Amino acid sequence: MTVDWAAFVAVEPEFARLAEDRFGAFTHHVLATLRKDGSPRTTGIEVRFLGGELWLGMMPGSLKALDLRRDPRFCLQANPGEGTGMGGGDVRIAGRAVEVTDGEARAAYVKEVEPPQPFHLFRTELTEVVRTYVEDDTYLVAQVWRPGEPVRTLKRT
Repeated sequence: MTVDWAAFVAVEPEFARLAEDRFGAFTHHVLATLRKDGSPRTTGIEVRFLGGELWLGMMPGSLKALDLRRDPRFCLQANPGEGTGMGGGDVRIAGRAVEVTDGEARAAYVKEVEPPQPFHLFRTELTEVVRTYVEDDTYLVAQVWRPGEPVRTLKRT
């Protein structure tokens, strides 16, 4: 089961805001895709939250775009920032990327972001959002959300 960003926001607005804030703290993040042979590829990426979607824009012919065209599964890691503080925690989003090649959605993205042309554009369908942080310098806390389920919170010492 997958859902778009707006559906996630509708069921878990506070968790979604925390994730957006974490991604908004820095420009560049890390995208993991799958190569032709099934091994992982990690690359830098900028992301946008616009119109109820989480968008991934890429240079034409980039290996990450070609990976997603072949196998749409991805994992997106928020930039942890400098040092070990990870203000706001560590946030990861997994799902499937669906390429958008024309239509109103692409036109709206171009109007808002003004990306260099040409480019690949993918909207995301979420399968999981995870936030990990340290609480009271004692507990490692993981919040895990999957479509159709409430957020689970796990604590470890």
